[in-house]
Amino acid sequence: MGQALAGRTGGKPVPAGKIHLTLAFLGDVDEARLEPAKLAAAALRESGFEMVLDQAGSFRGARVAWAGCAVVPAGLARLQASLAGALAAQGFVLEDRPFAAHVTLVRKVARPLAPEAAAPIRWRARELSLVRSELGTGRYRPEGAWDLL
Repeated sequence: MGQALAGRTGGKPVPAGKIHLTLAFLGDVDEARLEPAKLAAAALRESGFEMVLDQAGSFRGARVAWAGCAVVPAGLARLQASLAGALAAQGFVLEDRPFAAHVTLVRKVARPLAPEAAAPIRWRARELSLVRSELGTGRYRPEGAWDLL
């Protein structure tokens, strides 16, 4: 789907190894704050879930194209809410906007894409990961991973 979206939007496909679903964006976190983030994630007792990515579109401001789900699975909603609560309890301030379940498939979009139905892709979530984005490099650095029940 990423290659097709890139062709339609004039953007650059995200490499397969970098495709992820962000549950909570923490921004630029100091090394000293990593441990509280890890504690928040490790405390969760949520189940894995399956989601169906059956929508595509783009975020104009961010210049990315995405795949999302028409129906957010209950397990995903619980996991995201639990993580947000655990992070808040550790003193993190999260974005105020509602959670939008999506995976970014294309960056540097030149032509926006209105939300539309897409051929469904089933995705099974089995693990929660804490990943640090190295600003300006395009690299991700894993900081921890926890199995979902």
